[in-house]
Amino acid sequence: MTSAHGQQHPISLYLKIWGLLFVLSTMSYLVDYFQFHGYLRWTLIVLFMLLKAGLIVSVFMHMAWERLALVYAILVPPLCLLVLVGLMATEAHYTFLTRLLFFR
Repeated sequence: MTSAHGQQHPISLYLKIWGLLFVLSTMSYLVDYFQFHGYLRWTLIVLFMLLKAGLIVSVFMHMAWERLALVYAILVPPLCLLVLVGLMATEAHYTFLTRLLFFR
């Protein structure tokens, strides 16, 4: 018989993370239930979304137990893309406001 080599994590860890994901999802739905508006609503929704995504990636995709080099290889490129998208959005906003100022 062959024995599988590897690390097994206790089922209680997965159940706790599942429960925390359920709580975060409930809080995300409560944002709509209490009818928050504007930047507060979108800040809370994005915050809960990022927390849930971080938990899923770190525990269920086992990134919390990987080597740091592998974590950097997987997480740094999307973060760089997010920074570049933010810079492009800022530039687009500046260009739009400049066109409104000079062409009206």
